[in-house]
Amino acid sequence: MKELTKAEDQIMQILWTIEKGFVKDIMDQLPEPKPAYNTVSTIVRILEKKGFVGYKAYGKTHEYFPLISKANYTRFYLNNMVKGYFNGSFQNLVSFFAKENLNVTDIDKLMDVLENLKNKKP
Repeated sequence: MKELTKAEDQIMQILWTIEKGFVKDIMDQLPEPKPAYNTVSTIVRILEKKGFVGYKAYGKTHEYFPLISKANYTRFYLNNMVKGYFNGSFQNLVSFFAKENLNVTDIDKLMDVLENLKNKKP
């Protein structure tokens, strides 16, 4: 799997939300200023070539849908980020956010999540 560009990610976020749609449907979900129809169509075709998007043809019109789930891509992306920026250590990632971005309430919530995960393990 390859990492998505910013534009590709924006299109995939829409497809994950709407589950399937034509280029027109994707365009409807994009914020202003909207890119040109041909630009969106090109990005969707690139996503198809990369294996992220499939389609069902209706004559010359195509209805697109995700082939990769958001959860699978998120897992892939996060693993790459951890490898690239945190020496492959999720502990380093959590430590970074704890030092840089989390307030006491966020830390308490994170601790609750971790405690619940710990209790679910056999």
